[in-house]
Amino acid sequence: MVKHLLSMQDLSEKEIDSILERASEFKKQRGILSDELKGKTIALIFEKPSTRTRISFATGIHELGGNPLFLSAQELQLSRGETIADTAKILSRYVHGIVARVT
Repeated sequence: MVKHLLSMQDLSEKEIDSILERASEFKKQRGILSDELKGKTIALIFEKPSTRTRISFATGIHELGGNPLFLSAQELQLSRGETIADTAKILSRYVHGIVARVT
């Protein structure tokens, strides 16, 4: 079953500790490419322009062996009134994960 992370409040203290521990492991291996996301496409959705967040996620996905797919709101039906929930539901049929920075 897929667990959706919409807010840090959705996580237990143990889950947060586990995420931070894993992040620390990845940081120590910086520059060493991994295959954690090999063969996976991750959609990156940004409702508003974002430089640092977009680059950090795209780089991280690439370094983990995945394919980041950047989608702006203008390229999606979001700009025509489709809800984020509907967009996520449709995209989930085609990609392995979604990172969304929306209001």
